[in-house]
Amino acid sequence: MRDLLLELPPRPGELARIASALARQQVAIRGGTLMAIGPRILARFIPSDLDAARRALEGADVPFEETEIMPVLLESRAGELAMLSTRLAEGGVALRALYMTSTAGNLVELALVADNAERIRRALE
Repeated sequence: MRDLLLELPPRPGELARIASALARQQVAIRGGTLMAIGPRILARFIPSDLDAARRALEGADVPFEETEIMPVLLESRAGELAMLSTRLAEGGVALRALYMTSTAGNLVELALVADNAERIRRALE
């Protein structure tokens, strides 16, 4: 599974412009996040159709990076993130992003993005 990372110019309407370009290509968002870090606005999302999302962003002249994500299912209880992050650290994983993609009952699905996706796989075996 892959996600897309883009930096939005800090002006009103940019998210609407990008979301409209995705909608014209029938791309839904399966999960993601948008955050401001100082003057920078970063968006990271999992598209329903990666090829269509690429076409939409390229057609709208929106630069983006594509990264592999590792979905992880955790119980929604204290200590789960601590256990997960400890296993990742012990496996030498440097996380670049972590965000929630869904919940069901007492389960939470997270998307993990690291500098090396194979290390995540090995750390979680």
